[in-house]
Amino acid sequence: MTTVAIIPARWASTRFPGKPLAPIAGQPMLQRVYERCQLIPGLAGVYVATDSQEIFTAVQKFGGEVLMTAASHRSGTDRLAEACLKLNLRAHDLVINVQGDQPLLDPAHPTLLIEALEEGDPNAQMATLAVPMHDPNEINDPNHVKVVIDQDFNALYFSRAPIPWPRDGIRGSYLKHVGLYAYRVDFLRRFVSWAPGILEETEKLEQLRVLEHGYRIRVVTGSGRSPEVDVPADIAKIESILTSA
Repeated sequence: MTTVAIIPARWASTRFPGKPLAPIAGQPMLQRVYERCQLIPGLAGVYVATDSQEIFTAVQKFGGEVLMTAASHRSGTDRLAEACLKLNLRAHDLVINVQGDQPLLDPAHPTLLIEALEEGDPNAQMATLAVPMHDPNEINDPNHVKVVIDQDFNALYFSRAPIPWPRDGIRGSYLKHVGLYAYRVDFLRRFVSWAPGILEETEKLEQLRVLEHGYRIRVVTGSGRSPEVDVPADIAKIESILTSA
């Protein structure tokens, strides 16, 4: 079985155009993500999948592997599926979908997902990551997605709203969903063949498509943080962390 990491990257972004190449302490953000992926043990390769010639050229410039994909993809997952075809990955191979806005990615987190599919439930087709969430500002921020899980660590629901809702005013524990996924390639192909459902269209969270079709998503809980860059102001926060490290 082959395992690879793929970073979907597009130039167009409503909130932050050109985000993948935004400089962070003198280095393009995408390069920082790529180099963090190279620290994940056991990978057969790390690739960027893009529809942008500028991103394609930038990845080549820093020595990374890059694949040009169609500009028509609705999501990074669709781009990921095309990249798997271009790489001739087999149905039972594993692919890690790494978001290009995590320049401080903890290599231990993807490793947990790989282990969940390689050594855990053989029927699990997809795994993702969650970390404990305590900051009230994050809990109430729709940009920070929350997840609730069952006793077997399968996702029950993902939402931009605070879930579970503290009806009696007693705040419970929250899990923040980190946009990091591992798929078996054959399941990824099925996933992108399905039309978005009502829940996905409502929350704008494509992982809900999996739940709407009755499949499980294994949720692995990790420690530590992999802060994302959602808006330009987040870059200063990342640079501050780098400086203090």
